[in-house]
Amino acid sequence: MTKYDRLGAYLRGQGKDLIPMTFGEIERVVGTRLPKSQKHQAWWSNSTSNNVMTQVWLDAGYRTEQVDITLRKLVFRRVVSASGMHEQPSTFRNSEPAQPPAPPPGTNLARHPASGALKGMVTIEPGYDLTKPVYTDKEWEEVEKEIMADFDQINENARK
Repeated sequence: MTKYDRLGAYLRGQGKDLIPMTFGEIERVVGTRLPKSQKHQAWWSNSTSNNVMTQVWLDAGYRTEQVDITLRKLVFRRVVSASGMHEQPSTFRNSEPAQPPAPPPGTNLARHPASGALKGMVTIEPGYDLTKPVYTDKEWEEVEKEIMADFDQINENARK
């Protein structure tokens, strides 16, 4: 039994997929202050080689994400298997450190929540070549002449 086991019991008792918590709330649940190493992002990773508390939240069936060291907050997310079913937390500790389960195929845990929000908003005509230059060499020459004329006008106005 570790001093962090109360966190595991707390997480199991919530019955939620997402449990946002501040570091202060975690300290209240476990009944002790977190170590100084909690100021490092790696301490909150889901690697069991980092610290004892990691094993506790993994055994409870959760992973950490959205860890914000500056604001001292994070989100515990219930682990979901590739079949979409919630995995059952371990009821015992193995002699070997447990490895967190792999995310479902195609899941990118590093993606921003708004990623894909504009999906389907732009349509590209079939056959359109996105690698084709926007302007021909002659058109670029015209654009460059216009820019230089604007630049000359600005300089002339600045001298007045």
